[in-house]
Amino acid sequence: MREHGYAVTVTWSGNRGEGTASYRAYGRDHTIRSDGKRHAIDGSADRTFHGDADRWNPEELVIAALAQCHMLSYLHVAADSGLVVVDYVDAASGTLETRADGGGRLTEAVLRPVVTVAPGSDAALADRLHARASELCFIARSVAFPVRHEARTIIRD
Repeated sequence: MREHGYAVTVTWSGNRGEGTASYRAYGRDHTIRSDGKRHAIDGSADRTFHGDADRWNPEELVIAALAQCHMLSYLHVAADSGLVVVDYVDAASGTLETRADGGGRLTEAVLRPVVTVAPGSDAALADRLHARASELCFIARSVAFPVRHEARTIIRD
């Protein structure tokens, strides 16, 4: 077994002059960086939790990570299987359940990949490969909620 490390820096930028003097006194804005090599991601809380709707929130980033990981795993197993994918788009979503005490959890993610394959491809194989991709996806194997797939295959004319 090999281990790989990942480091990010999250910097809060929401101090409006009072710090966290009250729940509504501070902004939820922050910036996410990784090793200074890539562009920053502007983050905030969901608008429901007094965040900035124009910035990414943590829940969206988890769903995005799941969709990215599945796509990358799918492309890998497709290439290994001789399936030629020519387009891939996923309209993924997730459900957050909140509790009266302010806590909560993601209860489900639904990935909806639409995979377009080369003419003459085996659509049944394309559909089956989603199960293998799911088994290989590091992120899906790490979360404590179900990740469902509603995949669709299109054979390019």
